[in-house]
Amino acid sequence: MRAVAVIPARYASTRLPGKPLLNICGKPLIQRVWEIVARAHGLDEVVVATDDARIVDAVEAFGGKVCMTSPDCRSGSDRVREVAAALAADVYVNVQGDEPLLEPSAIETLLAVFRQDGSVQVATLCSRISEEQARSPHQVKVVRDHAGNALYFSRAPLPFVRDTGESVVFLGHIGMYAYRADVLRSFVSLPPSPLEQAEKLEQLRLLQAGVSIRVLEVPPMGAGVDTPEDLERVRAVVKERRRAAALEKLKRVRLVITDVDGVLTDGGLYYGPDGECLKRFHARDGLGVRLLQQAGIQVAVLSGRDCPALRRRLADLGITEAVLGQVDKRAALSGIMERCGVVAEEVAFIGDDIPDMEVFGLCGVAVTVGDAPDYVKARADLVLKCRGGQGAFREFGQLIINTK
Repeated sequence: MRAVAVIPARYASTRLPGKPLLNICGKPLIQRVWEIVARAHGLDEVVVATDDARIVDAVEAFGGKVCMTSPDCRSGSDRVREVAAALAADVYVNVQGDEPLLEPSAIETLLAVFRQDGSVQVATLCSRISEEQARSPHQVKVVRDHAGNALYFSRAPLPFVRDTGESVVFLGHIGMYAYRADVLRSFVSLPPSPLEQAEKLEQLRLLQAGVSIRVLEVPPMGAGVDTPEDLERVRAVVKERRRAAALEKLKRVRLVITDVDGVLTDGGLYYGPDGECLKRFHARDGLGVRLLQQAGIQVAVLSGRDCPALRRRLADLGITEAVLGQVDKRAALSGIMERCGVVAEEVAFIGDDIPDMEVFGLCGVAVTVGDAPDYVKARADLVLKCRGGQGAFREFGQLIINTK
């Protein structure tokens, strides 16, 4: 069975103009969705369908496949149908482009039912929601028959509970669909149905035409991005997930490489009366270095500057692996790793600004300080609470030790 996932993406949005390109912790929303879909097993291709050149440019920039579709498409399903006309498959999965908290397993669940049951023509997903969520018109609800097929979708509370105290399971619809090719072709040729027009739910067009929709229950997932509040909530979730993943990676770290200015110092440059460079270091950061060394974790320094004050501090801390005055940090990083006998996954790098971002992707964990610019924080795996030169290295050292 050949399966293709299509992610419709419109630039126009009433509440969030340019929604597919909104920044979610350093990546556009459409990229986050594409990366989740691409991790799902069983898909042969993943394609973004859009009518906007800006989205085309963004998708091509991160290496995704994109198809330009007609601006006259009335719905996401129409865009999927246009892609299907040029890209043959047995099953097409329509994934909403504003769901950056989806799980790849949800797509795999959809694909599995088509392989297991030849009678299934259309399938979608649902998960359990609270009664409070069920009362919201923004949350689409679904009820199923005993075979798991949809009886109805609605923005109204569904089912309506007449008597208080009744135990009812509410199911929230997850807007992802999978179609066999022939059903997809016939679906978009049907005129909008009265129920679809009333509820503004295109899946009702199929139900009113007598086409069964299998509804599969999956664990609850994060909400999509429809409002500015949703956007901030999703950003917070992504940050927390990224932090949790980074803490897990710290278990493998055997070498910590740190920048100096803005990390081991507050970034200030002080000059003496004779023009010599003076630097202010924090005793707590020195203790952090010592604790890592005692735990058997190597500490190295990679700095674009060099001065006697820095060399004296490194000698006091017993740091023998240091590359100083090196502007091209990418070139120096591999040399440090080779001399220390480690691979990229065993390295954590701490930096605070643009020159450091160049090596973020070349090590296992990229870390920055609490007062780093936002664009650096967006690229880092882990953002420390402390400011540079104010105990940030000590904080990071303790995080590593806590994982061992």
